Amino acid sequence: MKLELYAEIELSPAFHDLDPMDVVWHGNYVRYFEHARCALLQSFGYDYPQMRDSGYAWPVVDMRCKYVRPARYGQRLKVRATLVEWENRLKIDYLIRDADTGEVLTRAHTIQVAVDLRTGEMCLVSPQVLARKLGREA
Repeated sequence: MKLELYAEIELSPAFHDLDPMDVVWHGNYVRYFEHARCALLQSFGYDYPQMRDSGYAWPVVDMRCKYVRPARYGQRLKVRATLVEWENRLKIDYLIRDADTGEVLTRAHTIQVAVDLRTGEMCLVSPQVLARKLGREA
């Protein structure tokens, strides 16, 4: 059975998020993704402090981003993070839309892998603690 968990946050770009062209600088989208990703992880009780306490780090090893339309100062944005893979890695899809019109502004995804904090070794399969948090124990 396919698992699809998501969290959605709303935010408005601040003035300091803009580039000289008066649109949100491309690097700031990563921060928006991080806010939505934390909300997603919190929704099933496995945010970064819980990851650390369980003995694992989950570094981002890949990120892809497609900028469709620019975001602007003060524009109300909805940022959705959706967990689409979890068995061997965390793959999270992101969608940024204009909160008023629903127009898609940005699509992206990140991939994170588990690293055992004791050994520093990457895990080829997600640790059981993640399955438990997701209610998917074998």
